[in-house]
Amino acid sequence: MDIFIKILQFVLSLSILVLFHEFGHFMFAKLFKTRVEKFYMFFNPWFSLFKFKKGGTEYGMGWLPLGGYVKIAGMIDESMDTEQMKKPAQPWEFRSKPAWQRLLIMLGGVIVNVVLAFVIYSMVLFTWGETYLPAENVKYGVVCDTVFYDMGMRNGDIVVAMDGKKVERFSDIVPDMLLNTPKTVQVKRDGELIDLQVPESFVAQLLAMSTQNYKTRFLEPRKLMDSTYVGDFADYSVAYDAGIRKGDKILAVNDQSFRFYDEFTNYLAAHSDSKVKTTVLRGKDTLNFAFDLGYEGKFGIYFGSTEVPELAVHEYSFLEAIPAGIDRGTETLGSYLKQLKLLFSPHVEAYKSVGGMMMLGSIFPGVWNWQIFWELTALISIMLAVVNVLPIPALDGGHVLFLLYEMVTRRKPGEKFMEYAQLAGMAVLLGLFILANVNDFVRFFG
Repeated sequence: MDIFIKILQFVLSLSILVLFHEFGHFMFAKLFKTRVEKFYMFFNPWFSLFKFKKGGTEYGMGWLPLGGYVKIAGMIDESMDTEQMKKPAQPWEFRSKPAWQRLLIMLGGVIVNVVLAFVIYSMVLFTWGETYLPAENVKYGVVCDTVFYDMGMRNGDIVVAMDGKKVERFSDIVPDMLLNTPKTVQVKRDGELIDLQVPESFVAQLLAMSTQNYKTRFLEPRKLMDSTYVGDFADYSVAYDAGIRKGDKILAVNDQSFRFYDEFTNYLAAHSDSKVKTTVLRGKDTLNFAFDLGYEGKFGIYFGSTEVPELAVHEYSFLEAIPAGIDRGTETLGSYLKQLKLLFSPHVEAYKSVGGMMMLGSIFPGVWNWQIFWELTALISIMLAVVNVLPIPALDGGHVLFLLYEMVTRRKPGEKFMEYAQLAGMAVLLGLFILANVNDFVRFFG
């Protein structure tokens, strides 16, 4: 059921964004009296789910949910309709319009995607406000993964600042380290401030870890063992087989108690493949169970927690939400551009972390949450805008590049050149699509 909800949210989000993106092209084409022959949601090789014609434009929905398109008369695009281009140019064709009008038609989808993201972010802030975990409220410090441990961070450290700038939000720590590459991280350990040097290889290591396991949580707030309880069990659980049940509280293992949950998990890992005595509290009764941990050193338990972090909530009026939404959209745009920059940095091998349809779909939650849905839709809208403006033939950015060349040189690229460039661009996109989805397959099933 969770998978179905994820897929449904992803398809709905993509449908909305494709519709608005293609409407951007459609709107500017109509504004400049350019004929639009087709307007399709999703691709329709061989057949369409449905279609109808109105005002000289065929509207329809394809069966392949990988995007959408508008077919504009007098333009070399993914349809590769070269026969039309052999005929004399007509005043209602794309190729007959001034360069600046053609430029706006090609940028229409990107413009609408960016504006749509700003609108969504603004409405999300107005409707739900902004809820976040202040870094200073992580009172027991962090639990860190191996990448941060190798850097010198330890469980229980409280992250204070990066390059001397105070950390405000706990959720910003990892993205800031990835995208802004600070040289130092300041932590508080046992009441003492310590400066940790960030190694040059940190970003590459972080990306490598995320590639190996997309669910990796590099930093998490540390939680008390006393606040945890048995919430559920894995498909195979040695603890369940031994008699432990939902709602039980783990008091001790081998008569050793733990203050923090990470101390408990570390103890189990150190005693893998051995027999342990586990003491639990069930209601008012204290019970003991003895069982073999197995080589993984795990109980096969999903723990719940009664500890609720102290979150901050910022509410916005309608007029406050608009500039705040634009600011968030701008920040998201900047962050995504930095991610693309990493992609072209050979030493970090960021191409290995590129994800495809499975990765994109997996970011949606397994339960329906409108706030999260719209926030993710706004994020993907920004991503769609940035990707489409890349100077690759077959993308909007490729057409923009050739139009800018024409505007500077006062010469149009030859139609044969445009055909070959379109084919080359489609080949590049196909290669990127295969790479991204192979990465997905390796990440999810490897």
